Amino acid sequence: MDISEILSAKFTEFDVGTPLSKVAGAFENQELDAVIVTGDDEYRGVVSRRQLAFSSNQPSAKVGSQVQHVPTVDRTEDVREVARLMIGSDAKTLPVLDDDRAVGVVTGDAVLEAVRPFLDAVTVDDAYTAELISATPETTIGKALNMLRDAGIAHLPVVDGDDLAGMLSLYDVIEFTTRGGSKSQGGSSSGFGGRSGGGQSRGGFGAREGDADRMLDLPVRNLMSDTVATVEQCAPLDEVVETMFEREISSLVVTADDTDKPVGIITKTDVIEALTWERDDRNAVQVFGIDLLEGMDYDDVSALIESVTSKYGKMSVIKASIELQEHKERSRGMPLVLARIRLVTDRGYFTADGEGYGASHALRLAANTVERQLLKGKTYGQSKKHSDAAEQARLYGWWLGG
Repeated sequence: MDISEILSAKFTEFDVGTPLSKVAGAFENQELDAVIVTGDDEYRGVVSRRQLAFSSNQPSAKVGSQVQHVPTVDRTEDVREVARLMIGSDAKTLPVLDDDRAVGVVTGDAVLEAVRPFLDAVTVDDAYTAELISATPETTIGKALNMLRDAGIAHLPVVDGDDLAGMLSLYDVIEFTTRGGSKSQGGSSSGFGGRSGGGQSRGGFGAREGDADRMLDLPVRNLMSDTVATVEQCAPLDEVVETMFEREISSLVVTADDTDKPVGIITKTDVIEALTWERDDRNAVQVFGIDLLEGMDYDDVSALIESVTSKYGKMSVIKASIELQEHKERSRGMPLVLARIRLVTDRGYFTADGEGYGASHALRLAANTVERQLLKGKTYGQSKKHSDAAEQARLYGWWLGG
């Protein structure tokens, strides 16, 4: 199955010289995940909603300074390959190019919509993140913002004891801290990217308006949404995706089947990642752009990953994804290359980028960064559990055969 029928020819485009403040305004359209950036009528990259939310640049800065280089695809790219590229690059909108010009985009939502009928073979229990990063109602907004940024997530469940109390959205925090100072009642049901999952945000900030430091000291109970969407571990993934689309949210808190106790979270990213599982070889190293490597082949890349992970005790690598992307810039005939490594292990996620002249150099720089992360024990989430071979055969039979 290719993307020819699910790509969209409608996308938002900005020149590299456009101020970030204008780009931020475009994201008030909550359906927009990323914008295309061009220069001299050629594609230059993308800027995503999350990337802009995490950015500390001044609004007067130009969008060209925030350009992210993500994989590009053509009209006939396979849906499963697109899912792999999205996971490998941590991008949920990929540009569709024709002769260096953007002619459309393919989004994670479009991929999920296309494969939703086939997702009933796998359950939440197979794909959810078992470690729930959460706040308490008394956690300060400033601390919660740091938690969101450190974990690279956009939604933070608020838990009071064993009970779910609400949901805090990164975008609502950004909206409140950057614009909320002029509001007497705080909280936002719209504005910059507000996807809090329903419910009414609380208010009552009164005399604190305009004082950014004091706003960050407020407890999250004043800003969180009251309503939290949940799903049981036994639910099939097609129902998860349907709920996400119906409620216009991107995550559900997972509860144990026999209780209402929160045990984890499942996101659209988790479901897309489930599409990349290998039916037979779960430890396969996936390399995208391997043709860019000079003096290295697939076996060399696999050996490099094994050498990095084998230094730190017993660690099971569930999936290693390596993406190589060449830029136009060159030095002494050698292209500037971005290498991105993403490891999914039984100890959590590890991600790192390396940029250098020549793919091999860039890859080794990224590997060195992963090594440092492993040494420090820095992870980005709990590993996923994989479905058994029979479930994966049912899930993938419709496209693996082709």
